[in-house]
Amino acid sequence: MAWDVAIVGAGIAGASLAAEIAPHARVLLLEAEDRAGYHSTGRSAAFWSESYGGPAIQPLTTASGAALRPYMEPMGSIHIGRADEAGAIDAFLAEFEGSGVELRAIDPQAMIPGLRPEWTLGVLEPSCEYIDVGGLHGDMLAAAKRAGAELRTDAALHSARREGSTWKLETRAGAFEAAVLVDAAGAWADPVAEMAGARPLGIQPYRRTIMQLRTDPAPAVGSPMVAHIGGSFYWKPEAGGRIWLSPHDEIETPPCDAQPEDIDVAVAIERFEQVVDWRVEKLEHKWAGLRSFAPDRLPVYGFDADLPGFFWCAGQGGFGIQTAPAAAKLAAALLLGASPDPAVAAIDPALYSPARFAG
Repeated sequence: MAWDVAIVGAGIAGASLAAEIAPHARVLLLEAEDRAGYHSTGRSAAFWSESYGGPAIQPLTTASGAALRPYMEPMGSIHIGRADEAGAIDAFLAEFEGSGVELRAIDPQAMIPGLRPEWTLGVLEPSCEYIDVGGLHGDMLAAAKRAGAELRTDAALHSARREGSTWKLETRAGAFEAAVLVDAAGAWADPVAEMAGARPLGIQPYRRTIMQLRTDPAPAVGSPMVAHIGGSFYWKPEAGGRIWLSPHDEIETPPCDAQPEDIDVAVAIERFEQVVDWRVEKLEHKWAGLRSFAPDRLPVYGFDADLPGFFWCAGQGGFGIQTAPAAAKLAAALLLGASPDPAVAAIDPALYSPARFAG
């Protein structure tokens, strides 16, 4: 059977795109692992923040809000800083002025119990919410399947060659043919592109560490996420009085099954203890995931500038979950040559085009 579209990667990028295009095309999802979402999608910190990723990502995040609503719960977030970081606070507020994102300066001492006295600056982002990533990803895969898409797991791509208007694909699960090849391979986006004969765009994976802690005191029910305006930590409350803590690290790495390093865990805990007068009682769990960025830190959606039939859906950094619905609608319109969905009609796809790297 010849497919209209073969998507390499069944994480959130590939699954959401498949759900969008499967009603209009014959879609094959090829996943290298034995289950979809094993890498970045399954290790997400699982929150929706309109400010996360910066002003060029915010339209995708905001446009995804309505579709994500069934998977979200209120949380809120506070961005905090010391007195000498007033410039960073002001720049953050200025970046989003007029964007529609609600941000307001607050006294973090009044909102974060045990906050050490030097942390005097704060910005509240009340719209920040939890995301049920597993539910979202599973429902997207199910929607794609209902529309006729087929998922093949344990199907690592071994070779891809273009013969006329058809891609000939050799995988661990067998041989396939498709008219369009979509690179939604996350950290493996550039290696997949090279395998297909496309010029790599410099999409670099970075390791991000997260850990689950028990603390004394435990975070209060309904407490917000807390993030450093300087980008050196964030934590968010979790069920059962736990927190998820990250040192907000970005460690350059080849694509791999990322594992946490003890030094990064220790750094995160040390930073946390410099912010609040809480005692870490137990490190319950630690893990790491990969975030993959293009050189300008914006995602890449669209047909390759030089290789016919090769479509990029990659470089989602750490914001792939929170932008997935809008990104999939934008990418689907480009892939199918259709008018964009009204939810993303005001977003300029040229911002994310692979053509920006041509030459």
